[in-house]
Amino acid sequence: MSILSEERSSDSPYVEKIIKGRTVSDGSSVRPAESHWHMVFTRFERHMLPIYVGPLTSAGVASWGEGAEIIWIKFKLGVFLRQLPPNDFLDTETILPDAGSQSFWLNGSAWQFPNFENVETFIARLVRDDVLVEDPVVHTVLHGHYPEMSPRTVRHRFLRSTGMTRSRIYQIERAQQAAELLEQGVPIMDTVFELGYYDQPHL
Repeated sequence: MSILSEERSSDSPYVEKIIKGRTVSDGSSVRPAESHWHMVFTRFERHMLPIYVGPLTSAGVASWGEGAEIIWIKFKLGVFLRQLPPNDFLDTETILPDAGSQSFWLNGSAWQFPNFENVETFIARLVRDDVLVEDPVVHTVLHGHYPEMSPRTVRHRFLRSTGMTRSRIYQIERAQQAAELLEQGVPIMDTVFELGYYDQPHL
């Protein structure tokens, strides 16, 4: 493999998971659509690159060069940067400005680059300074409940904080679950049945 990676969960209620990786050779692979946004920190030849990766509405190709060290922070749905809402960054990768060799600019302040071990401390600071926020409406809707507000307001808040509709998120996450089951060796027809696809072509 041209990327060696390690993944861990997080006790932060704002974070889905954290991954660190190292590229041992040049390479590329197909990356699936992704309903979550990420912050990615890449170190290459002593230079740090902070990247805001918005939700990805379709599959594409990811490419990389040899010798990079990378940290991915995958945020939970409904969590977003107040000044950089996901609906403004669909299908984009935005490089955040440097504030020095060990820090970057975000929301008018310099932030030190996190490492794999102290991501939670970094996240807690973002939350404390009201840079990173969560819209509880998203969690409510994703769990099948509807708040006492107009459907139009719910849709607006959902789109602002995730960048996608609930149905699109469901489609993407179901496709990811199908891919995981197939990689585990689950037969196609069993996967079709378990995830509610009508027939194999829909898969």
